[in-house]
Amino acid sequence: MSEHILKATGRSVEGKGASRRLRHAASIPAIVYGGKSAPQAIQLDHEKIWLAQQNEWFYSSILSLDIDGKVESVLLRDMQRHPFKQIIMHLDFQRVDANQALRVKVPLHFLNQEKSPAGKTAGIVILHELNEVEISCLPKDLPEFIEVDLAALKIGDIVHLSELKLPKGVEIPELKQGKEHDIAVVIAKHGKEEVEAPAEEGSAEVPAAKVSKKDEK
Repeated sequence: MSEHILKATGRSVEGKGASRRLRHAASIPAIVYGGKSAPQAIQLDHEKIWLAQQNEWFYSSILSLDIDGKVESVLLRDMQRHPFKQIIMHLDFQRVDANQALRVKVPLHFLNQEKSPAGKTAGIVILHELNEVEISCLPKDLPEFIEVDLAALKIGDIVHLSELKLPKGVEIPELKQGKEHDIAVVIAKHGKEEVEAPAEEGSAEVPAAKVSKKDEK
């Protein structure tokens, strides 16, 4: 687990007017809650957070929040953005208890898709039905992402949640709810099937012959 430090300052004045003044001063109003301590209003530098939020770890990693020199372990739980401007309006952070299991959504990284039998076959569409998955684990076991190795993916294959290789101490709560919750993560099928059975809205189609190099990372 990598350490990502964010610097913040406590604030005593709250309300819409105070938050508006903070934003005009290039700061972000935020709150830290949870654990045995009372909720605390804080502010962060907008430019630094804007850069940080462009990284995947910002959303799925435990963050070290330095508030006036006192460091707390937190998770980002909510981010409010301006509807059309590049402005972060508000952030919610939850304190992390080292001895209490977390439920967090982490991204999936798809590997070796281009090298797979399905990826090398023309006319095959590889669908990423999920791009993230909710896991449960102790803070010390929280991964920044989960790798999905598609090197052996063949035409007609379906990779389900239960087939994901999870790090030690990590589990998928949804799988405890029954076999019907063991949903598809990746599907490899003939492209012509799209005409007969359109993909559900939100699924990501990745033509095998046009896979981005990003999938190799």
